[in-house]
Parts: sequence; structure tokens; C-alpha cells
Amino acid sequence: MAGHGARGRSGGRPTLEEVAARAGVGRGTVSRVINGSPRVSDATRAAVEAAVAELGYVPNTAARALAANRTDAIALVVPEPETRFFAEPYFSDMLRGVGAELAETEMQLLLIFAGSDRERRRLAQYLAAHRVDGVLLVSVHADDPLPDLLSQLEIPAVISGPRSAGETLPSVDSDNYGGGRSAVEHLLSRGRTRIAHITGRLDVYGAQRRVDGYRDALRDAGHPVDEGLIALGDFTEEGGHRAMHELLARTPTLDAVFAGSDVMAAGARQALREAGRRIPQDVALVGYDDSAIARHMDPPLTSVRQPIEEMGRRMLDLLLTEIADRRPAVSRGLERRQVVLATELVGRTSS
Repeated sequence: MAGHGARGRSGGRPTLEEVAARAGVGRGTVSRVINGSPRVSDATRAAVEAAVAELGYVPNTAARALAANRTDAIALVVPEPETRFFAEPYFSDMLRGVGAELAETEMQLLLIFAGSDRERRRLAQYLAAHRVDGVLLVSVHADDPLPDLLSQLEIPAVISGPRSAGETLPSVDSDNYGGGRSAVEHLLSRGRTRIAHITGRLDVYGAQRRVDGYRDALRDAGHPVDEGLIALGDFTEEGGHRAMHELLARTPTLDAVFAGSDVMAAGARQALREAGRRIPQDVALVGYDDSAIARHMDPPLTSVRQPIEEMGRRMLDLLLTEIADRRPAVSRGLERRQVVLATELVGRTSS
């Protein structure tokens, strides 16, 4: 009897036909066993599995995928420069969640950056060749052409947060509006009344919703919204630093800041220290994401936690559902799949 890992009669990798001959069944029966079909008797399944083990047969997944018109690969597309991807914990946490869920499948993950026009053109050509079964699109801006391209190519896709209230693609996001509200309500509960906000890029819908939550929390508490206390940021540490200096120049008496990300909060903290302001005695500070940055800041940063890893897992789960049924959403009568996960304020000593 051949031992495990034996070569086929040709001296190369064992073939499906050789497994069938060893098990005494037809080639189609072996294929059904390998693909998990229930239309096989227990005795036949045991014989095929024994033959597979004896010969060391490895299914040719590439050939199976080709026959099914699939690549067994998905792309995680980040329309941002690589420097931002590696600088912000949001992206690594998202990738960790996607990877954990993908580990339960036999599919491969491609990480693709599309932060420049040249990279976008190259990606468009790659996607047009249908080299992946689906796409996860992270950090989408309102004017990004990639979502519409994916729809035109009929490539299943899920995005990390809608581009607008009328989003047509499936998306997974956190409750940005509720997170913004909770940050301001927390600061108000600490007796702060001149609360500033450093926004993210406002061509990102999630950043817009955080601003909406900030404004509504102030109005509902009976405080007027001073637009001079809102400064435009860009989710970077440098942007947070610059915006904080602008706010201090406009309103030196501000006593609290809600930054739209932990990374921007780190920049704001540096600017406050340069201006001689103590945290939280003079100015309370709240961030967003509850990343490792928040825990390691001095003082530790109060932050709105969004379940980024869970968002990654849910995005992949939604994409696999889309891949399983490739018919356009309109033809299968499905409602838009828009998943929104809850946020939670995590209090620390910065506020």
C-alpha cells in the first residue's frame, strides 16, 4: 500500500483519476466527495477519503475556481496613501478583523492601495479583468469613482461606511452620529461649556455625521453652536495640531475639545501643551476610535470606541453573501444592506 504523500503513476502529483482508481469509484464521485456533496454514501465517502490520504492527493483549487468562474480571491482596497494606512490604527484594526474572518475560508486577500490617480487607473484595469471575486473598500470619500466602477463591472463590493444617506452599495459603519453626541454630552456633564470640535475630512460621510452629533448635542442642551469653535481636520496628527492652534487663536477661552479621531487628538494635545494649557484642568480632550493611541497618551485619552475589528468581520461576511449570489441587487429584490454598529464612550483622565 502506498504511504501518505505517494506520487502518482506519472511520478508527479496524484491526479483525481488515480484517486478514483484507488477507491474503485468514478471520477465524478471523487469530485462530489471533495466538494462536500451529500449525494454520496458513507461507505463510498470513507473509501475516497482513504484513497486521498494514501496518495497524498491535494485538490487543485485553482482549477476548481476557474471552472466555477471564480478566483477565490478578494481585494481590500484603500484609496489612501500607504503612509496613512501604516500611521493610523483604524486601518490595521480593520485588516485584523477581515483577516480573522477570512481565516475560516479558503480565499486569499489582496491589499491594494489606490491613493493616487495612477494607482486608481491601474486598479480599474485590474478590476475590469475580473481577477477578484469581490472588493472591500475602506475609507471612501464622497467623490471617489471606485464604488461606481465596481457597480458598473458588477463586482460584488462592500464599503466601510456609506458615501451619503442615499448609499446604494452594501456598507458597514459605526454610529458616527451617536458617537459625536456622546462625546459632547460627556464633556457637558463635566461642566464644560465652550466645547470645540476638530472634524475629520468632510468629504467622508462619517465625519459629517460626527459634526451633526456635536451640533445636536449642544443645541439639545440649550447651548448655541458657535461655528468658530469648529475647525477642519483631516484625520492626521499634523491636521489635529494645526486645527488646535487655529481654535486657540480664535477662541482662547475654550475649555474642551472633541477631536474626530485619536490621531488628531494626539496632535491637538501637543498644540495645547505648546500653548501652556493643562489637560484636563484647563482644556478637557476627547478623541474618537479608542485606539492604542488613546490608552498610551499622557494623560490617557477619553475616546469614543467604534468596534473596528467587528466592522471588518461584518464587511467580509456581507461580501461573501454578495459573492454567493452574483445577480444584481435589483433583480433579486433585496433591500440595501446598511449595517450600523453601536459606539461606546470610554472615559479616561483627559476629560
